[in-house]
Amino acid sequence: MTAPIQSVSPHIPVLRDEVLAAMDLREADVAVDATFGAGGYTRAILAQPVAKVYAFDRDPNAIQAGQALVAEAGGRLTLIHGRFGEMLELLAERGVTQVDAIAFDIGVSSMQLDQAERGFSFQNDGPLDMRMEQAGPSAADVVNTASEEELADIFYYYGEEPKARRVAKAIVKARLTESFSRTEQLAEVIRASLGGRRGPKDPATRSFQGLRIHVNAELDQLRDGLRAAEKLLRPGGRLAVVSFHSLEDRVVKTFLRERSGAVAGGSRHLPERPQPTKAPSFERVSKAVRPSDEETARNPRARSATLRSAVRTSAPSWEN
Repeated sequence: MTAPIQSVSPHIPVLRDEVLAAMDLREADVAVDATFGAGGYTRAILAQPVAKVYAFDRDPNAIQAGQALVAEAGGRLTLIHGRFGEMLELLAERGVTQVDAIAFDIGVSSMQLDQAERGFSFQNDGPLDMRMEQAGPSAADVVNTASEEELADIFYYYGEEPKARRVAKAIVKARLTESFSRTEQLAEVIRASLGGRRGPKDPATRSFQGLRIHVNAELDQLRDGLRAAEKLLRPGGRLAVVSFHSLEDRVVKTFLRERSGAVAGGSRHLPERPQPTKAPSFERVSKAVRPSDEETARNPRARSATLRSAVRTSAPSWEN
């Protein structure tokens, strides 16, 4: 058997040990890291006695940076440039139709946030970009062309910004004078529209989140990825998903609740909800797992993380 990867990773992923426990990796397993990023989960998985790891990332920079780990893994790692929502097709092209464990780490990576030129964060001024794939319409394109109503919906539904209409109105007014091209330029307009006050959480945070999710179609990709995982996992296969805000976690929680046959309790004043008619495709759905105080102290970005996991049954996937 190939020796496990021994070198130290520069990036420790959130809830790493808890994700590995949920994946329950065994000798000769085939595992998937749906979100390679800086390679933290992949490196941890390779340290287990698995036979093969397939790792996905839609960001070409991440794929390029991961080539050193590919070489180090001695044939046990295949990096795939593509969206995890398309993993079913991308793995089929490589002759893979079933796997034993899949991990997701949803959202923007620390590596992307820390690169001002990628435009994901307003902590350091940079181009208003936010594109994970570095292709297609950018955040600047959206901010400069979308209608006030469209912008308000983006900020409200994806950013959970309660004053989304106020923010959208200010942006539309400001772009009449000058088009948006920089992150700090947009952040200042958002802050001013919300009173200009800065507390523990920057007033621009929610709107930037909403814009990023929209630009990258993140929630649609998450739904597609979960459905792909359901089809790929063999009976007894393990799924682990780490999310970082309530919108993502709600998608994961709803998916696993439905696929496990669980029905949320209703009100006695309302008609009974119909019971699922399909056999559960997942079982042993975990309760939400969150980082310890020690981990949050080491890595403040971990504070909002939530892990949910489940085990695949032998029932057909719901969409087959």
